[in-house]
Amino acid sequence: MVTLYEHPLSPYAQKVKIALREKGIAFDLKMPDAIGTGQTAGEFMSANPRGEVPALVDDGVAIFDSTIILEYIEDKWPSVPMLPKSPADRARTRMLEEVCDTHYEAINWGLGEIGWFRRAEGELAETLRDKAAEQTEKLHAWLERQLGKHDWFNGASFGWGDLSVVPYVAGSANFGNAPDEGSPLGKWFARARARESVATTLRESGASTSAMETVADIVAQGLFKREYRDHRLEWMIRSGGIDVVLAGLEKNNIRFSNDFQ
Repeated sequence: MVTLYEHPLSPYAQKVKIALREKGIAFDLKMPDAIGTGQTAGEFMSANPRGEVPALVDDGVAIFDSTIILEYIEDKWPSVPMLPKSPADRARTRMLEEVCDTHYEAINWGLGEIGWFRRAEGELAETLRDKAAEQTEKLHAWLERQLGKHDWFNGASFGWGDLSVVPYVAGSANFGNAPDEGSPLGKWFARARARESVATTLRESGASTSAMETVADIVAQGLFKREYRDHRLEWMIRSGGIDVVLAGLEKNNIRFSNDFQ
């Protein structure tokens, strides 16, 4: 049996769930104990020493990193294929994934820091939201150029390129930065949401948002530490939030990547 360690709001986990569902692979979902505190342990940490979701365990084989998990799924269960056939198209979809996993994820993550975790208020919060909206608009324009006249980012059919974009556009929509419904990206998003694999995954994400109403107080107490890694840290600083980072360090309620043990 396949076990996927996840959090429903994680776009990285959402990618993997959509791929598994598209291929009709049965799997169990587990949320790691103490996720987000930096103090996770047990089988999850054995599967992923980084302490990040997702991690996949398949008959004793443990894989971490969402991209590597997707590659494993594609290798082991090649039907239905998620990658297009030509090397050029495969490279194109992987570049889409890379952009979304780094640049796009950091924007939505930053909005979560403001909206859910209340790291910034007043003028600073507005500055960060305005930066995020501006950057999202530019990313959406770039994505539309990649989509071109196709129905799907993968080309002729839904696949790796699409499941790599869906979680981030959905996240933007939740923060008020949805693409225009009549735009090519908006129409693509409607087509993607109509797929059962995507609809189920986004329902799970939406159902978990109510739990985020109390997280700001938990963060303030230092019991929940958000991970400020690579592009996330860069986004917060270059968008004007260096004081957010400094305050988090002073209060000891942010963390960085785990050391390997």
